[in-house]
Amino acid sequence: MGLTFHDLRHEATSRFCEKAIPMMTVQAITGHKLTQMLKRYTHISGKVLVDVVRG
Repeated sequence: MGLTFHDLRHEATSRFCEKAIPMMTVQAITGHKLTQMLKRYTHISGKVLVDVVRG
């Protein structure tokens, strides 16, 4: 099973958000028309969440 464009878009969306790029900018880059869809395809890694909480 190989990677698809959708897989790469999903990964890129998550990494952009982890880098604290504003959501509207990420939405413009990825081409998501609805913020709700952008949120659906964004998955922040556990390590990033822990780092943010620890400050």
